[in-house]
Amino acid sequence: MARTKQHFGVLVTTITQWWSPTVVRVTGDKSVRHQLKRMPDGRLECEFPERMILIANHQLYSDWLYLWWISYTARLHGFIYIILKESLKYIPVIGGGMQFYGFIFLARKWEQDKPRFRYRLSKLAAGGKQEPMWLMIFPEGTNLSDNGRKASAKYAEKTGIKDLRHLMIPRSTGLRFCLENLAGSVDWVYDCTVAYEGIPRGKFGQDYFTLSSTYFQGRPPKSVNMHFRRFAIASIPISDPTEFEAWIRQRWLEKDDLLEYYVQNGRFPEDDDKTNGLSIEGEEKIEVKQRIKVGGKERIISTMGGSSAAGNWGGPIETEVKLKAWWEALDIFVVIVTVALLANVVTKAYAVVRLVVPGSSVLDG
Repeated sequence: MARTKQHFGVLVTTITQWWSPTVVRVTGDKSVRHQLKRMPDGRLECEFPERMILIANHQLYSDWLYLWWISYTARLHGFIYIILKESLKYIPVIGGGMQFYGFIFLARKWEQDKPRFRYRLSKLAAGGKQEPMWLMIFPEGTNLSDNGRKASAKYAEKTGIKDLRHLMIPRSTGLRFCLENLAGSVDWVYDCTVAYEGIPRGKFGQDYFTLSSTYFQGRPPKSVNMHFRRFAIASIPISDPTEFEAWIRQRWLEKDDLLEYYVQNGRFPEDDDKTNGLSIEGEEKIEVKQRIKVGGKERIISTMGGSSAAGNWGGPIETEVKLKAWWEALDIFVVIVTVALLANVVTKAYAVVRLVVPGSSVLDG
């Protein structure tokens, strides 16, 4: 299963590289900087752990596609599981693949979702710390929209909590349930704050970059910006629902500040760090720019950035969604063959059922 999921992850990356090319900027706070590497050929490599829970704000339906690519940069794209709303499993090709590869779809009706959610998490926990697993969840529950933002503001006013500017108030139930059921098998929660270039203040990404416009009409975001940080699960108050709700809400207030900084400055903030802007030898870094073509359009990106071998941070990594080697694109055909074989098995099974079940049209003849 992991091997074929890797092939599907390559398919997702290839589709993005060919049909929706864009610049990606990746930054992180001090807790993760040493894990973000810019390779000599310009690719991003993330030295993230093999088992973790990944949380993120949800702006577009394509958020999870870019985050799946992040798992590809860590060579763990065959071990990712994403928690998504049920309607997404009906997306052509990709939706079917997600169902086949064990992604978790929720109807957002807790009493209905809870039993199957627990069952799926028990399977993931059974791997202990030996089997790789990235579990991705969007605590806001859905992508940011005008209706969602109004509902969030209304809830904040009703409960007397601080409202957000660029996000919706996160739901604590699903994430806490994950942490409870995966206790002892995962050590870290990684948090990604995602921002897209080209969305005016007060507007919503879904009104500018739909799946159709991004992948089929050649209008992807001008850049995708990701800021990572991490939290030790041992430090999170999982056992107390009230304290956990306050914890996740505080994380979202911090993310809201990160996004406000992005809106004002066009980039995420850098922590104060004496190694910022220094080369391995400790001399002042000279930033080098390079002209590249992304989707047929010329862009200028920095060739510096990322964590050096000496542990110094060179600033944001500017790169693009792309494969490590062109021949990996051949994995696409593995996915196509797998789908064809499955269709063949289903067709034959249906034919057998028609033969043996009384009253079928075959026996009627």
